[in-house]
Amino acid sequence: MHDDSLPSVCACTMLRKAARITGRLYDSALAAHGMTTAQFAILRHVARGEPLALSRLAEQLEMDRSSLYRALAPIEKRGWVGVTAGAGRSKCASLSAAGRKALHAAEPDWAAMQRRVEAEAGPALWRELKAGIKGFTQSLERAGGRA
Repeated sequence: MHDDSLPSVCACTMLRKAARITGRLYDSALAAHGMTTAQFAILRHVARGEPLALSRLAEQLEMDRSSLYRALAPIEKRGWVGVTAGAGRSKCASLSAAGRKALHAAEPDWAAMQRRVEAEAGPALWRELKAGIKGFTQSLERAGGRA
């Protein structure tokens, strides 16, 4: 029996499906570099703001700190990122030379996948998607989406 009072499309399910498909595409592009899309994103964010406080990095990636620490562990183990003491009780992340090299090596494959995704969507849909996701995210934040 179908309950007509429920929305026909769950925003969370729809976005998670899209994220899984998108993640698989980007992960396949980065696999030859031994990294995932999540690891690539962490490396890029650290490179843009190093030394970057882990609390700030978690905020930028919309992750809770415990999830960030779990995500950092394998790239720290590979020697791509170093975590050191910051001001007060904070900890900061910086790229190592190996991390910088790994990031630069992966960037062309990431960029090729980005071009492929944009081309597949087409310019109009890509513009609408970027604006729509930005607006949707902002509306969720206004509604108390930051936990």
